[in-house]
Amino acid sequence: MSGFIKGINRSQSTLFPESLNDFVHAENTVRVIDVFIEALDLAELGFTGVFTKSTGRPKYHPAVMLKLYLYGYLNRVQSSRRLEIEANQNIELMWLLERLAPDFKTIADFRKNNAKGIKHVCRTFVELCREIHMFDEGEIAIDGSKFKASNHKDNNYTPKKMAFHIERVEKHISNYLEKLDRADEEQHSPQTIKATQESINNLKQKLAELKTLEKEVKAHPEKQISTTDPDSRLMKTQGMTRVVSYNIQSAVDTKHHLIVAHEVTNTTDRGQLCPTAVLAQHALKRKDLTVIADKGYFSGQDIKDTQDAGMTPLVPKGDTSGSDKKGIFNRSKFTYDKEKDVYICPNNSQLMPGKTRTKDRDLYLMHYRARVKDCRHCSLQPQCTKSATPRKISRWEHQDRIDNMDKLMKKRPDLMLIRKQSVEHPFGTIKCWMGMTHLLTRRFKNVRTEMNLHVLAYNFKRMLNIMGNQGLINAIKATI
Repeated sequence: MSGFIKGINRSQSTLFPESLNDFVHAENTVRVIDVFIEALDLAELGFTGVFTKSTGRPKYHPAVMLKLYLYGYLNRVQSSRRLEIEANQNIELMWLLERLAPDFKTIADFRKNNAKGIKHVCRTFVELCREIHMFDEGEIAIDGSKFKASNHKDNNYTPKKMAFHIERVEKHISNYLEKLDRADEEQHSPQTIKATQESINNLKQKLAELKTLEKEVKAHPEKQISTTDPDSRLMKTQGMTRVVSYNIQSAVDTKHHLIVAHEVTNTTDRGQLCPTAVLAQHALKRKDLTVIADKGYFSGQDIKDTQDAGMTPLVPKGDTSGSDKKGIFNRSKFTYDKEKDVYICPNNSQLMPGKTRTKDRDLYLMHYRARVKDCRHCSLQPQCTKSATPRKISRWEHQDRIDNMDKLMKKRPDLMLIRKQSVEHPFGTIKCWMGMTHLLTRRFKNVRTEMNLHVLAYNFKRMLNIMGNQGLINAIKATI
């Protein structure tokens, strides 16, 4: 085998360095993890077990466990069993943990019992980034992404699915009853008849369970129940696929792509703009934020609430009227004249305001109608309305705010590209680190803790890429 690089004989004695420190070079990431965790006041952050009694069996210090988890999430090792294996064979972890190797149960219990502390560590790192001026631009992008829950689709029930299962079981019972009738006529063996009867009894028991579950599903406010992880929900993902998942909301800095704030939800994006933006305000300790989001967040009231909180939301509106499909002019073809309080149609006729307004959800709408004589003799009527009545336009009482927002957005045609490049980057990275699989934990409390660790690891890695190992160590020592 000449011409190849040759290895060392496995039976040959080798003199390894006596110190673990010699195995970990000065630029190794574990040195930054060690400096960061050692600088934290874990008792103040809410970790349990920081102070121990003089009697009893010694326990692992929370700093040891936190170092293990941060290293694991940075290196795509999130499960407690795999972390146990790594602690026993990974030289970097041996250095970081000083040769300590907790078992998987201890590792899992630490994550379960220290949700508050882990959340505060995640916030502390964002605070560190803020103090070294990483968020001076004051512009964030908000989006949600579906993370598959630890709940199989078969264990999620909706009224439609319940009706399908009940119908199928009833059909099986009917088939078995017919089989039982034929068995009497054809004089089958007692064993066959007994087996058939047992199958019928089992199916009847299953039917009773399904009907009980059906009542629970119909009584549920969201008309669905997940039996493995009750907090997860069946939601549409990309390509209209339906997956049992959580919708993770995040606010990301558009300059450095750092996650400023995040929240775990089980609803759609609609209505999440202001709550997520307010979380970002608290994290950055400033109100005058510019908030960019896609059309899935468009809600008049939500945009108004965001503006009332001191922020500048920039959210495009999708055309949901269906006018284009009907072959008629959509709303954008009508111009509002604020001074006269009228709408101008494509044929330069005026739509006058009505005398009453209506309430749609929480919004009060004023209706503007064309005059009958203008509409009846208009050459563009077939393109304007399919109804016998004149064309009507509805206007929200705070529509001026939306119009002003639209003017700001026209000055920045690259907004949606900036949003996409900013907020979708972290989601893709975290899902890649997860291995494109489901969340490891269940229920809101535990999933939030898991996401806090993911966000902490992502931000940590991002800062290492921006500042370098020594630069981040210096920032930690100067700030925390």
